[in-house]
Amino acid sequence: MAGTDSFVIVVGFDGSENSQNALTWAVDEARQRNGQIRLVTAWSKPPLAWYAAVLETAAGEIVAEDSPQGIAEALQAGALKTAEGAGVEATGQVVHNDSPAAAVVDAAKDADLVVVGFRGHGGFPGLHLGSVATQIITHAPCPVLVVRPKAA
Repeated sequence: MAGTDSFVIVVGFDGSENSQNALTWAVDEARQRNGQIRLVTAWSKPPLAWYAAVLETAAGEIVAEDSPQGIAEALQAGALKTAEGAGVEATGQVVHNDSPAAAVVDAAKDADLVVVGFRGHGGFPGLHLGSVATQIITHAPCPVLVVRPKAA
């Protein structure tokens, strides 16, 4: 258990359906253990790779595209509201890191449990387990729970 009196659960959150499932599971577990949640949302596009794109809609309106950091912050804010709305203490980190797995592992240094979804937004659909989840399982300093989607 972490150095605090509370059971600390780190949740990797990218806004995907599977990370939503992980958050739901972590909220239920935190409630049962009188614990707290630490949400980690990583964004990985280097600042110079993104520039404010101005787009014209079909109706002729001009809109600005959100930055990767802004999108990550909005996802995190919604997830924090979900946890707090369920009566669970929650904090969050939005991290610029080329490796979402490294961001989660860093946040888990004093945690009791890490919870992640089976697959996120990244990469390779043919993998049986997402590459981020695999890296976290391999390197986390505490137990890791991978939440699979419910069977149809």
